[in-house]
Amino acid sequence: MPAIGQSFPRVDAYAKVTGEARYPGDFNLPNQIYMKILFANRPHARIRSIDLAQAEALPGVIAVFTAKDVPVNEYGLIMPDQPVLCGPGSTKPYTDRVRWIGDQVALVVAESEAIAEQGRDLIVVDYEDLPVLTSPEGAMKDGAPLIHPERDSNIFCHYRIRKGDVEAAFAQAEVVIEGEYRTPAQEHAYLQPEAGISYIDEEGRVTVVVGGQWAHEDQEQVAHALGLPLDQVRIIYPPIGGAFGGREDMSVQIVLGLATWRLHQRGIDRPVKIIWSREESMIGHHKRHPYLIRTRWGATLAGKVIAAQVELIADGGGYAYTSTKVLGNATLMCTGPYEIPNVKVDSYAVYTNNMVTGAFRGFGGPQGAFAAETQMNRLAKALGMDPVELRLRNVLREGALLSVGTPLPKGVSLPQVVERCAREAGWQVTQVDGGELKVHRGASLPILKPALKSNLRRGLGFATAFKNVGFSFGAPEQCWATVELHGGAEIERLILHHAAAEVGQGVHTVITQAAAEAAGIPIDRVELVVADTATTENSGSVSASRMTFMSGNSVKCAVEAALEKWRSEERPAIATYQYRPPRTTPLDPQTGKSEPNFSYGYVAQAVTVEVDVETGHVHILDVISTDDVGRAINPQQVQGQIEGAVVQATGYAISENFVQQGGYVQTQHLSTYLIPTVLDVPDRVHSMILEYPDPLGPWGARGMAEMPFLPMAPAIIAAVHEATGVWFNEFPLTPERVLRGLGKI
Repeated sequence: MPAIGQSFPRVDAYAKVTGEARYPGDFNLPNQIYMKILFANRPHARIRSIDLAQAEALPGVIAVFTAKDVPVNEYGLIMPDQPVLCGPGSTKPYTDRVRWIGDQVALVVAESEAIAEQGRDLIVVDYEDLPVLTSPEGAMKDGAPLIHPERDSNIFCHYRIRKGDVEAAFAQAEVVIEGEYRTPAQEHAYLQPEAGISYIDEEGRVTVVVGGQWAHEDQEQVAHALGLPLDQVRIIYPPIGGAFGGREDMSVQIVLGLATWRLHQRGIDRPVKIIWSREESMIGHHKRHPYLIRTRWGATLAGKVIAAQVELIADGGGYAYTSTKVLGNATLMCTGPYEIPNVKVDSYAVYTNNMVTGAFRGFGGPQGAFAAETQMNRLAKALGMDPVELRLRNVLREGALLSVGTPLPKGVSLPQVVERCAREAGWQVTQVDGGELKVHRGASLPILKPALKSNLRRGLGFATAFKNVGFSFGAPEQCWATVELHGGAEIERLILHHAAAEVGQGVHTVITQAAAEAAGIPIDRVELVVADTATTENSGSVSASRMTFMSGNSVKCAVEAALEKWRSEERPAIATYQYRPPRTTPLDPQTGKSEPNFSYGYVAQAVTVEVDVETGHVHILDVISTDDVGRAINPQQVQGQIEGAVVQATGYAISENFVQQGGYVQTQHLSTYLIPTVLDVPDRVHSMILEYPDPLGPWGARGMAEMPFLPMAPAIIAAVHEATGVWFNEFPLTPERVLRGLGKI
């Protein structure tokens, strides 16, 4: 029985449903102590002084650490612009400033969590408040106060795309659509808030057991901040319940290592544990970037889009986090998966004193897709053309040039994906002379029949998108795997060493299947050694929809190398392989020309909604999500990813209203920030899994976990427009916003 293409049960399923699996917060060690963090709780201020006397005098408090205790007081995944702890006493300039409410100021380590909390509350900080910038547009203006005084601007990233002659094309355009769109912040809301435990292991290494997405990057960040050689820091990842990009950047990793290291230097070798509350999680880690997108598209009456001009402004919050990577994706995707001969894009990431923002499922794709797909739907309306037909006239095909002037990698399946989704949703697609496709809405599906009550309106919306697989724009890519083959005449055991982080997405099942397939053995003969920097090589991050693609290739090649040794009678046969995909290139500073990604996934969605025009409630009746995954390694897991992305995007589009005022979060509880419940999810999600092989993917597989998120919001907006006649240029579509759009409040 082949291992690839089968819905094997997840390798961690039994442990998780029985409670045997331990999440970071479940780890307890003898003689452990507890840590709490003092957050700034101010959006912008200078710390004049910190008085620790009362906290240090509290019985049960073991130590209090501040900025002066951090050997190298800086970190950052893209650029080291953030202090580990804010306050005086650091050699790096301006670390005495806090720039958002989640900046960390002091650590209290105590005999119990309750004592640590009490000690934290006894710390007295003298702040000098500084001007608070909450508008990215305001922060961009000349003369605006600088959030990072060492820089000459609050704009910390600017990308440009210049393709063709945009002004000349607009002069020729017969229809022009302009729009200003705003997308909201979004909370990751994963199952377990940030947690971990740290200790000195048997080899004297600072060891941090924590949830994350890239163990070796965490290792580098912790080692740098502690001023230690890399091999003196060890990161171990147990399974965690969700990440979605929220665990890309640091939360508790460095401070756990710092506390353990400083206590060790004082002769105290006791494990240090921390678990954030949900409220701490809501203010302590980054969110999805809010975007302002101003855009203008021009087309001919025949339905050819000939020009697009876009300005994007991303609110980065107080520090860079992964804003530059997110902005790059949004810059590429703001003109949609279409061949447009004339494009002008200017995109900016801007420091403010709002919540910091960073990686979240889609990495800028959802923001760009919302603007692009809404423009496409509005353009179809203005042209009197079916929105599917307009897409098929413009969609990227094999050899077509992106906005950045280069073609997509081989294996483009957008036309097939769009057409298949449309047919499933009731569109009729016919081919006329010359190969041109004609499209019209056929008989409505049963779910589209008129609602029984007069206050309910139904509509169907369509959107499509493409999503990069892997790191983009010249970021170095690699993924290691080590395989051991044990046995006599036949392979009795295959031990796979791999650092891929299991964050709920099922990657450990995928790499098990990949190893079994490559070796030609049953999957129950595969044993995993995973996600520990002491025993595995660097796999890169479980983000950017990359890990199935990257780990599948690394495992496949490592097994093949081990089999060569096995056939030479080497026992055990051990091989290590580093997989490197084709290189990508950064955006040219002037033109944006680049080869941005080595692989993509393609998706289209048709969404049916029901709108109550009396209450403003939007309910999703049906979602058809058509995803080209190249090859479904485990179809059940692919279906789960599609359904999960659809539900998460439903919250993004309809209910998750993240509110900030003056740099303070107003929705820091799950009672005020409303993620979808079982009553809010779509009545039906039809996951259509297409398999057009990626020429470079392992067994043809593409990465896919982010794809189904991208088209949901614009498809919902289009469906609500069909139901009500109103276009919404921002979301979430809370009842209040819907009623306001309908002119009822």
